[in-house]
Amino acid sequence: MDSRYVLVRLLRSLGETVAVESAPEINFNSDGLIPAIAQDALTGQVLMLAWMNADTLQETLETGRMVYWSRSRQERWAKGDTSGDIQKVVAGSYDCDADALLFRVEQIGKGACHTGAVSCFHNELAIG
Repeated sequence: MDSRYVLVRLLRSLGETVAVESAPEINFNSDGLIPAIAQDALTGQVLMLAWMNADTLQETLETGRMVYWSRSRQERWAKGDTSGDIQKVVAGSYDCDADALLFRVEQIGKGACHTGAVSCFHNELAIG
């Protein structure tokens, strides 16, 4: 399990808060964003890719529910607020450069994609 997640959960259990944006190991891009991949915790299927800022990452870690940042609408959105298809965080980690996040989630509802598909990655590329 991700050490950042463990630290946030530990501090929260002690009644303290921790500011994600002050965490030197998380590298947000120049827009203050970081890509976040949601993966089904049971099947390993990649469900979706979205973006987080420090506030939505903080909220995700504190609530255990996936919360993202919409680049097009410039606003926070919690997965399932309109669709009912909620993602509960099972575990989280970040890559070796600390510039991408991976969350293993329990997908509740029909699917992760706004099209109604289980995964946003349902379009096949022709290779070879």
